Amino acid sequence: MKPLYLVIVSLVCAVAAVAGPASAGPADITVTSSSIDPPVLMKGDTGMLTVTIQNNGADPVSIKSARLFGSGVVALSDSYPSVGEIGAGNAKTFTFTVRADAGEGTFYPMFVLDFVNAGSLRYPVPVQVEDTPLSISVIRKPDAFAEGRTADITIRVANPRPNAASGVQVVPQGTGFSVTPSSAFIGALSADGSGTAVFNLTPAAETTAAFQVVWRNGINTHTADLVLPIPFGEDKRQADPLITNVEVRPEAGGYRIVGDVMNAGLESARSVLVTPGAPATPIDPFRVYVVGTLDPDDASPFEVTLRADASATEVPIIVEYRDDDGNRYTTTTMVGVGGALAAPPDEGDGGIPLAGIIVVALVALGVAGAIYYSWRRK
Repeated sequence: MKPLYLVIVSLVCAVAAVAGPASAGPADITVTSSSIDPPVLMKGDTGMLTVTIQNNGADPVSIKSARLFGSGVVALSDSYPSVGEIGAGNAKTFTFTVRADAGEGTFYPMFVLDFVNAGSLRYPVPVQVEDTPLSISVIRKPDAFAEGRTADITIRVANPRPNAASGVQVVPQGTGFSVTPSSAFIGALSADGSGTAVFNLTPAAETTAAFQVVWRNGINTHTADLVLPIPFGEDKRQADPLITNVEVRPEAGGYRIVGDVMNAGLESARSVLVTPGAPATPIDPFRVYVVGTLDPDDASPFEVTLRADASATEVPIIVEYRDDDGNRYTTTTMVGVGGALAAPPDEGDGGIPLAGIIVVALVALGVAGAIYYSWRRK
């Protein structure tokens, strides 16, 4: 007869053989990773939270359900009501849609696994919420705007957030101006990255332009705005034609004014014309003097001919030019003609020129001398 303890051991082994291998316990299930897209939410943003678990035991584990709950960052999607069995060494991923309902900070929504036999696994998932938007600034614009004059404006967009922004574009908005392009696409900006967009803006009146940055944080769209006033004023870089080395020469019927025109500005003056202004009257041969293009620091001679009243002490000389956009500008320089240089009488007024009187007198003296010499010889 066998001892009693051998009988008991035999019975236990038999029962174990009939029941099969024992199931692994909840302690064999661990959370191996968690992530959220986008990595950092803004208030009101929606994201996708992913949790991955793994069975580190030698036997399968039966899981009843998986759920996510918490405050600040709340779950929008349903829980997993029936998960099933996870085999030894296998992993499984759960995905939840969440929304950031609170302000800035780090929140810990709770991931919970409920097992079939008993017990549960609870794992807090960290989620960061930060409301810092993209920044926008003007890094290049003219010193002053002018009606009809095209100005280059460079906008810089920077990303001070701890995660990347995607789909970044800049859209000009407003009235009273035309602008090209109508929008500029920058694309993705990494954390602490930046990009630029260049616009050609032509104002028709003093106005205000707005530049709106549109970007995405994950699937969430956000905007940031920059307002740029556009007042009119004098551009410090524009062409600046000056009249120098002026000489006034009286001529029959009018004046001839000669001199130099110089561009003292920082941009080219194009289609430069020099002409007398009212009340002076341009006359041939140089009613208008065509200079052409004057680059910065260039100079060109000119001469114009005109008629002015005898009482005039100065006359206007007008320089007309255009900028690179075809806008027309004029500058006026007053040139003194003086009383001593008053306009001489017209050729058709019947007067005898002084030179003619002198010639006649010399001829008369010559004739008289010849007659006198002939008389003495007799």
